Formats: sequence, C-alpha cells, structure tokens
Amino acid sequence: MTILLNYKKSLQHNVFKAIGKVADKRGERVFVIGGFVRDLILDRPSKDIDIVTEGKGIDLARDVSKELGIRKVNVFKNFGTAMFNCGDLEVEFVGARKESYMRGSRKPIVEDGTLEDDQNRRDFTINAMALSLNSENYGELVDPFNGMRDLDLGVIRTPLDPDITFNDDPLRMMRAVRFATQLGFTIVPESIDALKRNAARLEIISMERIHTELNKIILAKHPGQGFKILAKTGLLEQFFPEMMDLQGVETRNGIGHKDNFLHTLQVLDNVSVKSDDLWLRWAAILHDIAKPPTKRFDNRNGWTFHGHEDKGARMTPLIFKRLKLPMDAKMKFVQKLVLLHLRPIALTKEVVTDSAIRRLLIVAGDDIDALMTLCRADITSKNETKVKRYLKNYEIVVKKLKEVEENDSVRNFQPPVTGKMIMKTFGISPSRPIGEIKKAIKEAILEGDIKNDPDEAFELMLKIGSEMGLKRI
Repeated sequence: MTILLNYKKSLQHNVFKAIGKVADKRGERVFVIGGFVRDLILDRPSKDIDIVTEGKGIDLARDVSKELGIRKVNVFKNFGTAMFNCGDLEVEFVGARKESYMRGSRKPIVEDGTLEDDQNRRDFTINAMALSLNSENYGELVDPFNGMRDLDLGVIRTPLDPDITFNDDPLRMMRAVRFATQLGFTIVPESIDALKRNAARLEIISMERIHTELNKIILAKHPGQGFKILAKTGLLEQFFPEMMDLQGVETRNGIGHKDNFLHTLQVLDNVSVKSDDLWLRWAAILHDIAKPPTKRFDNRNGWTFHGHEDKGARMTPLIFKRLKLPMDAKMKFVQKLVLLHLRPIALTKEVVTDSAIRRLLIVAGDDIDALMTLCRADITSKNETKVKRYLKNYEIVVKKLKEVEENDSVRNFQPPVTGKMIMKTFGISPSRPIGEIKKAIKEAILEGDIKNDPDEAFELMLKIGSEMGLKRI
C-alpha cells in the first residue's frame, strides 16, 4: 500500500531528481528502495542507494548518467544491474523482479516483475519500503508490509512466511541477526523459531558470505548480543562450534567455573567500547577459545585451564582457515594476542620488574597497546574491589611499559650484535658459541645489566668470547 507519508524534502540531492526526470521521460515507475529508505527514516547515514525501476535497470542507469554528466557506469549484465558513483554516493540500478528458488541453491530464478513483486522478495519489512521518484508522487512512501510500524517497534520481521524467506536464501538468517545487532532491534518470536528450524540450511552458503555477515555483527556497537542470538537459534553451531563449546557451567564438589561463553561476550563488548578494530575484537572472541579442551579439575586447585593461551594460539589459524578469514598478518596479530593475553595479568599479581616489562615489550612489539586493551577488557569479575585493584595494577604496568621503552627501546627488539659481527670479530665459522653469545647479550639487556646499546653489547661480546677462549682477530 502507499501511505500518506512524503519524504520529498529528504530527497533533494540532484541524483534523485535526475532519476525521476529520466524515468518520467521513459514512462517508467522508479523508486529508491531498501536500506537507504530504512536509514533515512532512522536518521542514520547511508551512502548506498538502491534504485528499482519497472523497466530495464541498465538502460535507466545509462540514461541517468548522461543526464548527470557521469562518464563511468559499471554494468553487470549477468545480474541485470548497473551502478555509478555520484560524489560520495554509490547508486545501483536494477529492474523490478520476482524470484523463485530451487531448494539446493540460493541463486534464484529471476523474472521481470513489478514493484510489488520486488518488495515481496525482500528479506525484512524494514528493508522493503520504497520511495517514489516520479514527479507525480515524488517522495511518497510505499510500505506494503508495515515496515514503518516495525521500525517504531524496533523489530526484525520477514515480509512473508519466515520459513519461506530463510529457506529460499539462508544467508538472510545471518542478516536477520546482523540487523538486530546493528540496530539494537529484536527479532520477532515467529522468526526466531524459523531461524531454529532452518539453521542447518546454512550449509549451502559459502563461508566467505557467512564471515562477511559475522564480521558486520562483530563490528556492531554491542556485538555480544548478536552472538547470543546466533547461539540461541543454532546458527553459531553451524560454522563456529568451538565457540559454542564455551557455553555452560560445570560443578564438582560444590565448585563451579564461570560460563566462558558469557565471559567471552563480555570481554568482546568491553573491547568494543575502546576500539573498533575488527581484529582486536576477534582476539577478544578467541582469547579463551581453548578453555574447554584444557579444562581440568582436582580437589586442591579446583578448575584449571592450564595452557589454554598456547593451545588457543594454535587453534587460531585452524579457525581462520575454516571460516575463510585472511591467513595473513591479521591472523598473526590475533594469534599473538591470544598467546600473550595472560602475560600482563600475571604482571599485576607481582612486583613489576623492569626485566619482566622488557620481555613483554619484546614479544608484543607494536601490538603492546592492543594487548593491554584486551587485558583490561578481560577483567569481568562481579567483585568491584577486585576489578578496581586489577585496573590500578594495570596502570602501574602501563606506566612501567612507557618508562622502560623510553629508556631501553626494546619494542620490536633486534639484537645490537649480530652473528656476522661475532664471526668476523673472532674469526669463527657458524657454530654453537655464536648462539650462546647472542643469548647472553639478550639476557643482559633484559635484566638491565647493560643498555640496549651497540657499544655496550660489543664490549660484553668481547668479554664473553674471551671467557670461552675465543680471541679477537
């Protein structure tokens, strides 16, 4: 239905007027539809504009580009779409269409259709709203599924039967969770039930598409809520069983451990307050991922998870590979933080020595600030006194990190004496003494016996070599 709401004043950009003008000449009905309309009503910024016409999308795009003096139009004939950039806007054109699906594929059989057909195939009511761009009813809202009502209610609802919507294109299940998380909306009960019934259908979706939606959930303001929905509906189990394994509390002899799934989500949300770095957020997700396989219980110590940081670091590339996430420096960054996430915590429990700080700086390198952000976020105790104590100790560690780095410059440590220098100085070939000398110099620097200085390191090299019976040539 077309309801008596008009957004003419919100469509003052030249691109909308040009589209309407050209469509009028061509005798076609044309609309801006989907996410742009939703975000316009929610007063959220949006640079992606989807245009649907009851004609040929590619032909309309070419004519509009001429009207605006835009030279480059990207045409995708296989999809019947075309797009161009107009300033900072990305405008995509498609002809209205209706779709039908075969069960084993999310690729639809597409036919030309009307605006009504096109709205019927949309994923959610809030994404099915359209604004007319034709001059006779410019800016009028066409909202056949009460998307405005659902925006007001803050709910995610499918236009048609949710089982049909999700079964036709299972990626829509991930999108439902994504929109709910990004917008802070609730998925209606009937759609939650449909997600549970259709979760296994994710098997026909490529992991690249799944992780694209997952990353958008992770980058939301409160990503933990999205993971709770993914877990509740059975979607998470389909592609990330290791995270599902974190769920639950086991009790023995009256001693229980915390729910590591909920703890992980709290750490993720804590990190998200401080940073929008996707890969730092991934480190939060994976920091305790190996707790289930390392969980042990004994009567003296209760529950322990010894070595979970090391095993977690070894699990990280396996998880990234399966999820088709990048196997490059981004994965290495996450892996490093998973491996090191207990190191700063250990320092808060003892007298902080310069030696311990130097060792941490060397292994963490330029990622030390990200590591400290993760470690602060890892304090999720309900004991406020305990939290305050840990945070106060962290401030001491951070202060020490700054002081030691200013004095010793050991971040991304490189030995001031190389193997080649040792061989040249003593006239020896590659052998065990070279490694022993380098190790002794590194330890001396870490312990503060000498500064991270080439001259002091060279003098120590001569002394150690002499003690080994080596002679300078």
